[in-house]
Amino acid sequence: MTYSEIDRIKKTYKKRDKIGISKLYSFLNKSTIFIYHQREKAMLEALSSQDIKDLSYKRILDVGCGSGGVLRDFIKYGAMPENLYGIDLLADRIETAKKLSPHINFHLGSATELPFENEFFDIVMQFTVFTSILDYSMKQKIAQEMLRVLKPDGIIIWYDYWISKPTNPDVKGVGKQEIKKLFPNCKFEFHRITLAPPIARLLVPISWMLCELLEKIRIFNTHYLAIIKK
Repeated sequence: MTYSEIDRIKKTYKKRDKIGISKLYSFLNKSTIFIYHQREKAMLEALSSQDIKDLSYKRILDVGCGSGGVLRDFIKYGAMPENLYGIDLLADRIETAKKLSPHINFHLGSATELPFENEFFDIVMQFTVFTSILDYSMKQKIAQEMLRVLKPDGIIIWYDYWISKPTNPDVKGVGKQEIKKLFPNCKFEFHRITLAPPIARLLVPISWMLCELLEKIRIFNTHYLAIIKK
């Protein structure tokens, strides 16, 4: 990992903010609601498949937490705010997260050096973080840290896209084989979900049901939801 990669990531997100990319992900857009709803459903089903019925005592970490949206979702599912932790490189994201959720433990910093002791968490998550990292050694270090802080019987929740975007050189898809390489000697449960966002943006306003059908077919799904265990 090099500091130049961290600088590149920060500059990339500044550029995204400047051109207003975040508007694409506004919950005022029907396609965003569809993608979120489908992802949430798949994640809860995956948690259920691991026989997780009570989150109230689980310590949970979100790597690349942004403004804390995923962690706030887990409060809906029964997690306690004081057991939730998030870390992000971007100071403005962490500042917003602390304002919105003062009882969640947010940290500013790099996930290559997590400020937590070994085997501290029951659940460690990453949502569309690894595809924003082009330096493979940085990916490896973050994956190692995620495993280090995970309890022996804990799980990693991975949600990220496997297909690269030819029009966006700042991101790179992470496929199934690379995920397995990043987390060696682990067990995996893969689910291919999320209808390609450009298709969802086009079709959701026309027919939500059609989009649900297309996602069930999986041909046009762009993300892996994976459960990873030591």
